[in-house]
Amino acid sequence: MVALDPGDVELVTRVNGEVRQRAHTRDLVVGVGALLAYISRCMTLEPGDAVFTGTPAGVGPLRDGDVVEVEIEGIGILRNPVRAE
Repeated sequence: MVALDPGDVELVTRVNGEVRQRAHTRDLVVGVGALLAYISRCMTLEPGDAVFTGTPAGVGPLRDGDVVEVEIEGIGILRNPVRAE
C-alpha cells in the first residue's frame, strides 16, 4: 500500500456522473498541514471529521433528484442524493 500524500491529492466532484470540478490539494492557498494545525488549536479533531475549505469553480445549481459524488484520490467516493426541502 502506498502512503497518501495529503499535500498532493486530486479531488473530483461529479453531478449525475458529469465532472463539475477537478482540483488538487497542492493548489490550496494554505497547505493541508497548516490548515489542520490551525484548526486543532481551536478544537479537537476526531477520526472521521471532515474539514471543508471552500470550492473551485464549477459548482453550479443542484436540483431535486441529482446525485453528487466527491472522489478523493486514494480514499474513495462520497455519494449523496439531493432532495428538495
